[in-house]
This record gives sequence, C-alpha cells and structure tokens, in this order.
Amino acid sequence: METRIFHPDRDANTIEEAAAIIRSGGLLGIPTETVYGLGADALNEEAVAGIFRAKGRPQDNPLIIHVPSAAWLERYCVSVPDSAYALAERFWPGPLTMILPRRDNVPLRTTGGLETVGVRCPDNPVTRAIIEASGVPVAAPSGNTSGRPSPTTAAHMLEDMDGKIDAIVDGGPCQVGVESTIVDLTVTPPRLLRPGGLPLEALRDVLGQVAVDRAVTEKLGEGERPRAPGMKYRHYAPQAPVTVVTGHAGRSAAWIRDRLAPGDGVICFDEFAPLFAGHAVHRLGPMGDSSAQARHVFDALRTFDGTGVERIYAQCPDDAGLGLAVGNRLRKAAGFHTVNAEPPVVIGLTGPTGAGKTRALHALERLDGLILDCDALYHRMLRTDGALRADLTDAFGDVLTAEGVDRMKLGGLVFADPAAMDRLNRIIFTHIPRAVLAEIAAATAPIVGIDAINLFESGLDRLCCRTVGLLAPPEVRLRRIMARDGITEEYARLRIAAQKGDDYYREHCTDILVNDAASAAEFENKAYAFFCHMMEEIRNNKEESDHE
Repeated sequence: METRIFHPDRDANTIEEAAAIIRSGGLLGIPTETVYGLGADALNEEAVAGIFRAKGRPQDNPLIIHVPSAAWLERYCVSVPDSAYALAERFWPGPLTMILPRRDNVPLRTTGGLETVGVRCPDNPVTRAIIEASGVPVAAPSGNTSGRPSPTTAAHMLEDMDGKIDAIVDGGPCQVGVESTIVDLTVTPPRLLRPGGLPLEALRDVLGQVAVDRAVTEKLGEGERPRAPGMKYRHYAPQAPVTVVTGHAGRSAAWIRDRLAPGDGVICFDEFAPLFAGHAVHRLGPMGDSSAQARHVFDALRTFDGTGVERIYAQCPDDAGLGLAVGNRLRKAAGFHTVNAEPPVVIGLTGPTGAGKTRALHALERLDGLILDCDALYHRMLRTDGALRADLTDAFGDVLTAEGVDRMKLGGLVFADPAAMDRLNRIIFTHIPRAVLAEIAAATAPIVGIDAINLFESGLDRLCCRTVGLLAPPEVRLRRIMARDGITEEYARLRIAAQKGDDYYREHCTDILVNDAASAAEFENKAYAFFCHMMEEIRNNKEESDHE
C-alpha cells in the first residue's frame, strides 16, 4: 500500500478525499492539537480492527472517538450528565476526552469491551471538517506503532505507518504535544484517568473535586483492564531504556551528571544542558515552562532512536499544570522506572494503642508514602540479620531459632529482670535505626513514614523531619482495643494504664493529630488533610531555604 500525504493548505480536495477514506473503511492519519491520530470509522468494526493491526495495539486498549461538536454526544452516548456539557462548553474544541456510557451503535471492539466510550472534539479545524464530511465519529489513537513515542508531526507518523495506512493529512507540528486529558464522568467524584493537554487544575475549576486514578503514577497489574487509553501498557518508549529522575531540578541534574557513563543520553531542562557536554542531549524546554516541555517530550524520546544511545536519563517536572502529563509520559516511557533525587521526607508516627495509627498510615500511603513498620522490620531482622542475631546470642545465650527468636525463652529472661530488659532494648535500639536508615536510603517514595512505638527511646526521631503523636480520648481507645483484640474491659484498661500519657507525646512530638472522628474512614480523611498540609509546609520551607 502506498501512503499518500495530503497538504490541506494547498490541496483543495483534502477534506472530501480524506472523508471518503473514512467512509470506505480506510485508515487516515489526522492532525490534532495534541498528537497525530490514526483515524477510522468508529462504527465500522473492520475499520477499527485495521487500527489495531496497523499499530500492533492490544485489543483491550480502548479507543477514543472524535466528534466535531458537543451536538454529537447524544448520538453515541447515553445518560450524558450536565457536567459533560459544562466541560464541553468550556474546553471543546480542545484536549479533553470524557468517558461516558456508550450507545449500542458504538461497537465493543472500539471500546475495548467496555460499556463506556471516550469522546473528544479536537481543536483542529481541518480534522473537524473531515469528521463532519464523513458523517461518522472517528476512532483515532495516537498514530505510532504501539509502545513507541506518539507522533507530533506528519513525518513522525510516516516513520511508523508508511505502507500500512491509506493517507496522512499533514497539518504541521502539533501545538500541545501530549495527548488529551481523560476524565471519567461515570463515577462520583469524576476521576482523572490520564493527564494530558488540559491541566487537572482546569478540570477542578469546573467539576470541583476530581480524583486521580493510581494508574497516573503507577503501573497497572497484568489482570487489570484499562478503562481508557494509556492506562495499562508501556507507552511512549524509545529503543533504549529510560530512567526518570524526579526531585528539585538542580538536584536531579546533579544526580544524573554523577551517574552518566559513555553512551548514555539525557533529556533535560534547557538550563542544565551544559552539565552534560560530551553526551547526547535533548532539551525538554525551560524548567519553568511546562507547555514547552509538553511540546518537546515525544520528540525528545524519539530523537534517541537510531543514535546508538544505550541508556537514557530524563529529568522530570513537578506535577503542576501540564507537568503532570509530561511526567506521566516520561514515567510510562520508563516503564515506571523512577528514582527520586530528593531525599524523602521522613515522618515519625507514634502514640498509644487504639489511637488509630493504622488509618493514619493509610492516609500517608495515599500520598505515595512508604511505611516502615519497625515491629515488622525487627522480626524480619531476627531471621536474616547476622549482626543482630550475634548480639542477642552474646547477651542471652541460645534464644534464637531458624524462624527468629524463641519468645517464651527470651521473655522469661527479660520480663522479670529490669537490667536484662534494658540490655535487650539497647541491642534493639542499636540495630533498628541502622536498618531504617538503609530502607530510607533505598526509598524512591517522596515520603517515608516510620511506625514506631518507641520512636524517641530508640533514637529514630533523629531521622525524622517531623514527629506525629496520634492521640484519642481514653474511652474511644478503650472501645477500639476491646473490639480489635477481643479482650475484656478490665484488661483493656490495664493496657491503657501501662502506657505513656498524652502529655508525653505533646511534650516530645513536633505535631499532634487527635482522633476524634465519628468513624475510621472519617479519621483517615482527616489524617490525609493533616498530612497534605504538613507536606505543603515542608515544601514551602524547603523552597525558602533553597532561595536563601
């Protein structure tokens, strides 16, 4: 097959000839403001199958259908909410895809087997005219071989699709450079499934609360079905493996510089390109200009193919504005192989039993935090850490087993002997911080939460940026302990009486979080807001320090 190139600026018949290709079941490369798409009649199952064949695209990866205006929504979607029309009025034509319930006339092959369909109206007058003239919605994923970087010029698309499709409409370079933002309007609150050319902040201006799907920041499992394009499979990948480096731009640049080897390539912000002289470098754009970064990211990833570069390091913007979309594309190109050049923020959590620490830890995990459970770490070390095992044997004799420690034997030695208990604590408090330090050093998460009853006694507080005491009214703790552990009220009161009082935590911790919520879920949300505010304070303090 010979792939024709249409030039609408000088070919008067482009729109009608291109529309005829769509109507006849052919494949057409179309320009949009985001990236070039591989278009076909979305209602023609055989034409849609041709898209999957040409791209080598997995069959469960849904396609987006393109329409010329919001007036077409009711033709292909049912139960269209008012929020869809509000978004369309504000952002269409533009880089926004809405997930809505499909009508039966939209084939399941188009939707990847889902009962929902993604719909958008592209901000390109030629492409909208082609769709209008064809009389059908156009299914159009990005016009690249599946897994490769998306094309932002007709030449990029021709590299991957020459001889596989009927024609490409050359509309010049794409102005946005990353695909559309995808928001699911079939759930409450609406959910961001893919960040793109419309920032999350703009969605929230119209919709209020918008949740962010975890597929934006991490890889979906093999058994999980993607609800929108770009959620599951490795995307945007050049031939060489990519490592994405997050964190403050100066520190990520230094991290990359210190690890570069001959044959490595770099994608970096303009300001740091001189650091990498002698290496293949592609500039992403100024570090403060996420719009430029969006325009350049796919070109940057494609540029290294055919150069012999063996490995690529990429600086990653923060999540503000279009930075969320750029970072998402880089992470997907890397298969989510990401390292954090910033040392993580370390937060210590402690407090009496029954105060709700588990829910507070869940809240930290919602902020992509890594939780270090010191009790679990200790029991793992009892099985695997030679230095700890040797010190316990020297101090207490034959108390170890292949699975860890003989608790009854060790307890018999220390519980009735304060000096022996003190000796045991000194051993534990020597080895636990060493292991925690190693875990922190290896962490790629932006936050590490240290879960430790003896946070201060062990010296672990000295590793922390902030220490949080989790407190709750005694009667609330009493009820929780009884329900959780299945013990009597008398025994629960004895346990509470044996623990430190609230004054201890108020005196020693930098922050106090009181669990006075009516339910566990309500407290988790309170803890989430608490930690969000804390992280904002920490970031602001760090920025002020960096500017001094």
